[in-house]
Amino acid sequence: MSKIGVLGAGTWGMALARMLYNSGHKVCVWSALKKEVEEFSATRRHPNLPGMEIPAGIAFTEEIAEICKDKDILLFAVPSPFVRSTARQAAPFIKDGQIIVDVAKGIEADTLLTMTGIIAQELNNPTVKLVALSGPTHAEEVAKDMPTTIVSACEDREVAEFVQNVFWGTCMRVYTNDDVLGVELCGAMKNVIALASGVATGLGYGDNAKAALITRGMAEISRLGMAMGCREQTFGGLAGIGDLIVTATSMHSRNNRCGMLIGQGVPVEEATKQVGMVVEGINALPAAIALKKKYDVEMPIVEAAYAVVFQGIPPKNVVQQLMTRGKKPELPPAAWDNQYE
Repeated sequence: MSKIGVLGAGTWGMALARMLYNSGHKVCVWSALKKEVEEFSATRRHPNLPGMEIPAGIAFTEEIAEICKDKDILLFAVPSPFVRSTARQAAPFIKDGQIIVDVAKGIEADTLLTMTGIIAQELNNPTVKLVALSGPTHAEEVAKDMPTTIVSACEDREVAEFVQNVFWGTCMRVYTNDDVLGVELCGAMKNVIALASGVATGLGYGDNAKAALITRGMAEISRLGMAMGCREQTFGGLAGIGDLIVTATSMHSRNNRCGMLIGQGVPVEEATKQVGMVVEGINALPAAIALKKKYDVEMPIVEAAYAVVFQGIPPKNVVQQLMTRGKKPELPPAAWDNQYE
C-alpha cells in the first residue's frame, strides 16, 4: 500500500483518487476551495462525474501542508494554469526525494515550460523525482472502471516503473517511457488539434475532415517534437496518436465540445463558459505558436486554430485558407528520387 496525496479535486483527480483507493492505497485529496472539500466530504459525489461514488475512506483537506506530509506519491491534478501557483504553495512542504506525478497537460506561454518543468522550477529541489502520466484517458470512463491505458514517463526507469506498479489496476494498464518532453508535448498539443476538430464538426463537416485534422495534426505535433529533440516513437504511441484520437472524437472532451460550439457560431468566451471546465486547448495555443516560431516548424492547423480563437477570423474562412494552401507531397519523396538511379 502506498500513501498518495492528490492535489486537485477536478474530474481527473477524483477519478484517479477513487481508482487508487480501490486498488488498496491510502488516498487524501486536497482542494484550495473549502466549499469543495465540505461538499465532497458530505455527499461523496462529484457533480461532473455522475454515478461515481467517492469511497468513504478517501479523506479531504484544504491544508497544503497536510496533503504533502508523509506521502509516497504526490499527484498534481490541478488544471495547467494553476500548476505553478500550486507548486509554489507546496514547495515549503515537499520532502527530499519526493515522487511527484503530474497529470495536467499544457505548456506555459511565457516560459514555454511543460508542467513538470514548471514544478521543477518552483520546487528548486534536484532530489525530487518528476513523472508525467499521460495518455487516452477520459475521467468519465476511469470513474466507471472501463479499460484504459496510460504512460508513466520519467528519465529514471526505477521511478517510472514504481509509478507503473502503483497505478496498475484491473481497469488501468500502464506503460513506461523515458521521453518525458515528448509525452508532455503530445498532451498539450493534442488539445489544440482536438479544438480544431470540434470546430470542423460544428461547421457541419464530416468524418473525412475529422480524419484529416487528426492525421495532419499529429504530423504537426511530431514535426515540432522532433525539432525539440523528442523520440519519434512517442508520437505514434498512447501519449501521442492515442490521446489525440480520444480527445478529438469524444463528447467527453471539453476541447472537442468547445470547438463544436465555436464552429456553430458561439463566441469563444461564451463557448468556454458553456463547457463549464478549463479548456486546455485554448490555454495551449499561445505556447504552441511561440514554439512553432522558435523552432521554425510548419504548423498550419495550429495557426488556423489561433486565428479563430484569438484573431476572430471566421472558421469557414480559415478552412478555405487551409484547403487552398500550396500543393506538397505527404512524405519527403525519397523513393521517387531513387526510382531511376
